[in-house]
Amino acid sequence: MRIAVLVPAVLLTFAPLLAARAQVRILAGPSPIPGASARASGDLTIVNEKLAFALAVDSPAPYGVPRGAIVAIAPVTQGDIGHNCVVFADFIPNNWSAWPNTFHRVEVLERRPQQVQIRTVRDFGAATVTTLYTLAAGSDSIAITTTMRNGGDQPLRDLLSGLTLWPSRGFLFPVPGLEGVTAGKADGALADRVVAYDAGWSVTLHAPYFDHVGDDSRDLYLLHTLEPGQSRTFTGWLQVGASGDLAPVVQAEIARRQLPAATLRGTVATVDGKQLADPVIVAERDGKPYAWVLGHQGAYRMTLPAGDYTLYATGRSYARSKAAILRLAAGGQSVHDFRDLANPGQLEFQVTGADGKPLDARLAISEGEKPLVGFLGRTTFFTELERKGHAQMSIAPGAYTFTVSSGAGFLGKSTAARVSVAPGKLRSEPVTVTRLFDPPARGWYAADLHHHADQAEAVTPPEYVARSELAAGLDVLFVSDHDSTANTEALAAIAAARHVPFVPGVELSPSWGHFNAYPLAAGAALEVDTSTASVEAIFAEARRLGAAVVQVNHPFIPYGYFTSVDAGVAPGGFNPAFDLIEINSNVSGDDAKVLKRVWSYWNAGRHYYLSAGSDTHDVWKEESGRVRAYAHPDGPLSATTFVEALRKGQSYVTYGPLIFPATMPGSEIAGRLGESFTLAFELAAVAGLKQAEL
Repeated sequence: MRIAVLVPAVLLTFAPLLAARAQVRILAGPSPIPGASARASGDLTIVNEKLAFALAVDSPAPYGVPRGAIVAIAPVTQGDIGHNCVVFADFIPNNWSAWPNTFHRVEVLERRPQQVQIRTVRDFGAATVTTLYTLAAGSDSIAITTTMRNGGDQPLRDLLSGLTLWPSRGFLFPVPGLEGVTAGKADGALADRVVAYDAGWSVTLHAPYFDHVGDDSRDLYLLHTLEPGQSRTFTGWLQVGASGDLAPVVQAEIARRQLPAATLRGTVATVDGKQLADPVIVAERDGKPYAWVLGHQGAYRMTLPAGDYTLYATGRSYARSKAAILRLAAGGQSVHDFRDLANPGQLEFQVTGADGKPLDARLAISEGEKPLVGFLGRTTFFTELERKGHAQMSIAPGAYTFTVSSGAGFLGKSTAARVSVAPGKLRSEPVTVTRLFDPPARGWYAADLHHHADQAEAVTPPEYVARSELAAGLDVLFVSDHDSTANTEALAAIAAARHVPFVPGVELSPSWGHFNAYPLAAGAALEVDTSTASVEAIFAEARRLGAAVVQVNHPFIPYGYFTSVDAGVAPGGFNPAFDLIEINSNVSGDDAKVLKRVWSYWNAGRHYYLSAGSDTHDVWKEESGRVRAYAHPDGPLSATTFVEALRKGQSYVTYGPLIFPATMPGSEIAGRLGESFTLAFELAAVAGLKQAEL
């Protein structure tokens, strides 16, 4: 791989002096953005009065993407750089497929106090991808212009290309009008933006070119074809704010699209006349969330495109106001006050089994108020680790139905808990969850063998990984973050305190395939550069880390290993030195392809076994253990015996039904031609069984 970095020497020598008088500056070396992954001497950080962003020039970019990408963004407030908000925010040539790359160049084109412009050039197979990053003094937005040119002699058909925004923490507000659209056409979009945010920051990707979304709006794509010699340019902006207020986002959208606009202002108070210090006013268009603004000291002001809106006011754990239906005329100024918010209440649960013993549980609001804005309150809760079975929360008053589950779908059914919470009051609610089956009593133990914590784009702290996995009825704790072992120590301590085994793992993540390696040796830390490594190097790193098992994750997604091998873009091609192949509940539509490939290996004499993972990144939005692997260890349960049982095939994968076989999976049965033999299985399922196939 060829790397070229062109930065004037005077810039590197005098950067600290420039900082005192320049409005926009470039800093070379480890990024000053707290939490940034750009830590190498050649990395670049660009800073103005509003924001800072870092380019990975020498540091590896995440997910095996070639260097030269934005890997950190933070707001700047009164000269102080905030904590990093993103793991990756840059251009993707084709829907996270493998990225064949041989070079990258990073050049500083302009470095005036008024403006900085940097160019990155990378290859994507026969195509060249050139990106310009521009930051002006006083601007809250990074302008990004990417040109993709097909330098080959064959068309590049049906590409999904575009800018992406992958936050490293906080919440995501998808493209308005496309809530619930995980991937596909952007029909019905009310805007051309996606927002990552929390109470103290926001990063918005404006992408006027897009016609498709991917990964819950993290990816804003254009579906297109590049003929030989043809180029296409994509222009977007990354707008950064120092709060979760979307007022500047909407104002930028109005200015950019030259939309007729109107202004609305008013006050927000509770039913007893108390003004809310930090109210939130939500605007809906066509019955779908469009934006929100943050008020201050009981007052708010917002500018919106002219049109018809439904608005309501709310606050952290407050019940929302009655909806106001307003028509905002172009150039108009309207006033509307909200004076009927109900004060927060308190709710606690004690979850037990039929025997009265406390159970780890997940509690999700199925009916009742669900805050749109993430930092105003959760919609999913978990019982505590120290006080097993106990959960307590501040919540908006009103009537609710909670779905309370402990191993639901596998060990028993969930329970519907109907409660009413009064303003300013504490409601205590006992809940009984009945478990029907007990696989550990028969030597079978379950784990979710693809689960993230809070590294890269995952947002689940280690404590909540454990809470969620235990609430799912899993017997073994597991974690596998992207190219990181940062959470191993914390989860090991939690597992020890709860007296459950813990299997530490890592998801090795080149651009052409992802692999879980586990269990890892104590203190193991990643050394391989996944952006340049071959499959042989990836597997060697897994074994160096102490892994007894290498698992091929989601093998048939666009960047899955089998997809890349079949397309001839996996460095090193097919390497048989893996052990397990994953059934991934996020892409259950690929299950039949996975089974077909596994059977083909068996027919060829290669005995690979199945594993299972939910690929959970956010336990408040996804369910741990949606699919799981059950294994039957030889001897007492431990991390070592559990993984060894998986490696030997003493296991099965399930979305719910349980199997208790008379003959252990992984066994070999010898017989002569024409002789018969018997296989017996006891089957059980919470929802009952209609059919079984062998």
